[in-house]
Amino acid sequence: MRSNRPRHATLTDAAQRLLRRLVDVRPGETAALLAGFAYFFCLLSGYYLLRPLRDAMGLVGGAGQLQWLFTATFVVMLLLVPVFGLLARRWPPSHFVAIIYRFFAINILCFGALFAAGVQELAVSRIFFVWISVYNLFVVSIFWSVLADRFSSAQGRRLFGFIAAGGTAGALAGPALAALLAQSAGVAWLAVLAALLLELALQCCRRLQREAPGQTSALKRDQALGGSVLAGVRLIMRDRYLLGIVGYLLLHSFASTFLYMEQGRIVAASLAGTAARTQLFATADLAVSCLSLLLQVAVTGQVLRRFGVVAGLVLLPLAGMAAFVAIALWPTLVVLVAAQGIRRAVDYALSRPAREVLFTVVSREAKYKAKSVIETVVYRGGDAASGWLAALAASAGIGFGGMAMLWLAPVAGWVALSAWLARRQESMASAGSPAPARTGSPQPLSRSADENLPQ
Repeated sequence: MRSNRPRHATLTDAAQRLLRRLVDVRPGETAALLAGFAYFFCLLSGYYLLRPLRDAMGLVGGAGQLQWLFTATFVVMLLLVPVFGLLARRWPPSHFVAIIYRFFAINILCFGALFAAGVQELAVSRIFFVWISVYNLFVVSIFWSVLADRFSSAQGRRLFGFIAAGGTAGALAGPALAALLAQSAGVAWLAVLAALLLELALQCCRRLQREAPGQTSALKRDQALGGSVLAGVRLIMRDRYLLGIVGYLLLHSFASTFLYMEQGRIVAASLAGTAARTQLFATADLAVSCLSLLLQVAVTGQVLRRFGVVAGLVLLPLAGMAAFVAIALWPTLVVLVAAQGIRRAVDYALSRPAREVLFTVVSREAKYKAKSVIETVVYRGGDAASGWLAALAASAGIGFGGMAMLWLAPVAGWVALSAWLARRQESMASAGSPAPARTGSPQPLSRSADENLPQ
């Protein structure tokens, strides 16, 4: 007997059954889950259209200039923090997110026009490297702030891995589009496409923000965060938990920058020309994205749900140490791509979702202001400092193998810090913890897990 149900309803049911097999999604969460997935997909598709070009252009002036580019990025971040604080003070997230994303979209179009016109390649390349390093951290930090505002700690452990897979799918689509269109369409049209994808990401963000409230009531979500322009810095300085996250990100930044600079040295010595280097970086990004997607869909949710946040946090320092040792022993392109690829996949698939769960238990102001400071100024400050340390080590005759040996002690501290943060997060998620929510007024930092479930 033929069913009277519409065909689209049958397809919808089949899609929902498939989704439930992939992720532990509960009633009332599907729309927000899919909006988050699409949001991250569009965001990283646009970024990865431009990323291989950034890595190649970073070497235009030589690998020895990277520390200057990292320092310039850090300075720009410092200048933008009070601007972000002012926007967050005056407008609710639904408004200031749109302002920031559309500002960056206009920037993308301007760079596309400059590249198409061939204006001062060296100067524009360096400015573009700095700009895209700022752009990436800001737009992705805002994305995770919106998610931490929307989902509870328990939801984050179940859902953040799948949502992160949306970004990985975008990281696959972006390079594929770049490879397909670069020759026929040119850089200018790639910039137009990247700007359009950023606008689509904004629309998905708005859909996510309109969904049933998770941690924040609908009334509060329409209110500006208030506080001072530099409240993010003050919140960090008086909270051990946030300072612990700062320490984790600094260690992550130091490891990433040392590996990135060694990568630049090996690639610059092995390959000549921007085209060959861009192709290598695009291929590496593709491999990392494939591995990350597999882990995010099949592993991340189960690992975080079963073993807790500590599993995701600890894996990153261990993977970083393994990459240091492998590249120090066998400094070849093949080993470089493999070691960096595995480390980055562990970061994107497991450590990043776990790290974002840490922010689900802090105040709403901390989710946007303190988080933005940590993931922009602190992270790029670590880049700048480690860039100069790497240059100093090289001038002192300390090779990459020596740096790998020196890195053993910080890795041990990084693992211990990961365990402490995980315990603290679990304690705050289950019982709540008093801490400053606004500068000058003590309010609860976290809410109970039950209170944060969607209504």
